[in-house]
Amino acid sequence: MENNKMCVIGLGYIGLPTAAVFANQGWQVTGVDVNSGVVDMLNKGKVHIKEIGLEKVLSKVIEKGSFSAKMVPEKADVFIIAVPTPHNSDLTADLNILKNAIRSIIPVIEKGNKIIVESTIPPRTMSDIVTPIIEESGFDTGKDIFLAYCPERVLPGRILIELFKNNRIVGGTNTLAAKEAADVYRTFVEGKVIETSAESAEMAKLMENTFRDVNIALANELTKISEALDINALEVISLANEHPRVNIHQPGPGVGGHCLAVDPYFIIEKNPENAKVIAESREVNESMPAFVVDQVKKLVSKTSKIAVFGLAYKGNIDDIRESPALKIVNHLYSEGYKVQAYDPYVKQEQVQFQLYNYEKALRDADVMLILTDHNEFKNIDWEETKCLMKQVNVLDTKNCVENVTENINYYNFGNLYELKAIKTSSPIY
Repeated sequence: MENNKMCVIGLGYIGLPTAAVFANQGWQVTGVDVNSGVVDMLNKGKVHIKEIGLEKVLSKVIEKGSFSAKMVPEKADVFIIAVPTPHNSDLTADLNILKNAIRSIIPVIEKGNKIIVESTIPPRTMSDIVTPIIEESGFDTGKDIFLAYCPERVLPGRILIELFKNNRIVGGTNTLAAKEAADVYRTFVEGKVIETSAESAEMAKLMENTFRDVNIALANELTKISEALDINALEVISLANEHPRVNIHQPGPGVGGHCLAVDPYFIIEKNPENAKVIAESREVNESMPAFVVDQVKKLVSKTSKIAVFGLAYKGNIDDIRESPALKIVNHLYSEGYKVQAYDPYVKQEQVQFQLYNYEKALRDADVMLILTDHNEFKNIDWEETKCLMKQVNVLDTKNCVENVTENINYYNFGNLYELKAIKTSSPIY
């Protein structure tokens, strides 16, 4: 490997696994983060995020001296920017963290360096924002610096697998930059590494997640329509998907994570007059937490206790970013319900409200409200549940329970219409 020094800026859900994998493949990697606590933990071989196999790889690369964490960038051959890009209150992209990350490497970059942005960004950010910052410092991105965009496309819980297996898109600010950056990933990626323009790579990343967001919105809209017409939405989806060219996604309580719940807005902000379907899909998915709370209202009175099962935005991880479960919990609190939340992966310091263990969450509860499809929720101990709960009412918004038995009032997005009969009479107490 001719150039083997790398500096990764941002050691979060994407930056840390990326840095660890490169270090394990023979690169000399410096990871940079502004959080001193994170830096200290990592240098001791401890991870601050939950990802299968990550701590083992980190310990290995620290032991062999190919990775170290610091708070300021160092000289390197390759710089990877993997910092968050949150959204502003008006749902436009907040690029301040990205800008600061680019500026932080200016003092240490040299001619011939490769700078690769992995953070999710709106179209034309590389040309309109990143390139000017670098060129203002005296570098010519046409010949001095190889500047490219390579979006991450991994699934939490499988990151260390998908970093190797998935195809990667590398968009350069020119064709030479695309090739130079692509060659960096070719040192370990087993999938295809596709070279393109930065603009195409930016839009492709956003459309990957927007496609899924729109598809989920279609399923959620179907759920609402089916509930109104007394039709089983889950059965309809299953039947429709028997068609060889149909693949309707599964409905749920909303869309979370930093990708699906955020990326579509980065397209909308650039061309709102044409992004009609994308914007309306966002509205549908954002309406689902309130829709779930409305189903709870049909089931029980406002003096009831709700055992919320799951806060992460997807199963078997601790990631609560943009999680619809948090919106539902806050909505339930505002309605006056007593909420007892439990998640086997989420820690107390991640949330602002009280967390309970399994038993305490269920004790004297009137409803078990499942909001995340953790494996632990797929097979419930119903005998224990009956002993703990006041009323065994289950509202499974993820359709994940596999062992429903008799004498359980079980509802999912296939039979919500049954709740209408309850509401027209009186809530279950």
